[in-house]
Amino acid sequence: MFSSENTPVLPAVQTAGARTIYDFPVHFYTYDLFDKIRRTVPIIDAAISKLIRLIGSFHVQCSDPKQQRALETFLFNVPVGLTGQSIYSFIDSYLDSLLIYGNAVGEIVLDKKNSYITGLWNGNIRDISVAPASSPMERQFFLHTKDGEKLLPHPERILFSALKPPSGGIYGISLLQGLPALANILLRIYESVGQNFDRAGNIRYAVTYKPSDSSDFAYAKERAEVIAQEWSAGMQAARCGEIRDFVSVGDIDIKVIGADSEMPSTEIPVRQLLEQILSKLSVPPFLLGLSWSSTERMSAQQADILTSELEYYRRLLEPVIRKISLSFLQLHGSFSDVSIIWDNINLQDEVELAQARLYSAQAQEIEQNLN
Repeated sequence: MFSSENTPVLPAVQTAGARTIYDFPVHFYTYDLFDKIRRTVPIIDAAISKLIRLIGSFHVQCSDPKQQRALETFLFNVPVGLTGQSIYSFIDSYLDSLLIYGNAVGEIVLDKKNSYITGLWNGNIRDISVAPASSPMERQFFLHTKDGEKLLPHPERILFSALKPPSGGIYGISLLQGLPALANILLRIYESVGQNFDRAGNIRYAVTYKPSDSSDFAYAKERAEVIAQEWSAGMQAARCGEIRDFVSVGDIDIKVIGADSEMPSTEIPVRQLLEQILSKLSVPPFLLGLSWSSTERMSAQQADILTSELEYYRRLLEPVIRKISLSFLQLHGSFSDVSIIWDNINLQDEVELAQARLYSAQAQEIEQNLN
């Protein structure tokens, strides 16, 4: 839409209220909570790492064959932060932030003359705030500093993605949303298991000396001290691999403390909690080494669900990859388009595609013979 002076006029968004845009509750302290959950619950960390690796690789195809070689060289060799290299390293860190915090931010770093891309930077989402600009369709970014929020002057260089943001909102929702309560219960169970093994697993003995007559009562204290010393010496010797027999005279009773009580079973509650966690992360149990009983059909269905989740994450990453690639081409004087070609997620997809082509060819041959 243009005015009579040929200046662009931004369309007004009628359903974008100020409340839905600005007042969305973003509590940055929850990011620390999500970090703690990932560090303390190994299965959550393993599931997220598995999702990042299962996203697979991709290939950027340029519409101009003359620019293809230069584009590939750039994507494979572009510096990422202080330690990384290639766009694949950038995307892995970018997706990690997107899954953990629900938001990810990065930057295309240019030289001082803005003539070429010197690298890519994975930003810390805690340091960045996002708000609408003059139009709800435009974004502006603020950097948190000691002196307050600083408006970033080049928003076109910023890469930002949100995971499943609510309607009218800017910030996304973490994949770990809803898991803190479950993780807290799970950790309490593991902590109680450790405490129970400290109490009952580390066997302790109760040695009771019972005097039989009045003469034994007269020397009961001295005999009890001798028994305690010999028993303690025998236990210390066992730690060094030496076996000592305990020989005594009189009525002495030796029992294991807590031997009559059984350790509470945690298999059922732990499995119920893990089922809830894995259902939220959409990772099949067999991918994490959990040997839960499942049929072949069920495993195939779980793999299909995981594939759909991975396809969704790929759709979130494609605009970021396109923006980086197009920025490189435009800085080199080319306005060619690019397309993102993803590798198939696993070998099973290749087999199923081959079978589908085979069945289609057989059906086509049968139809031709009938005609």
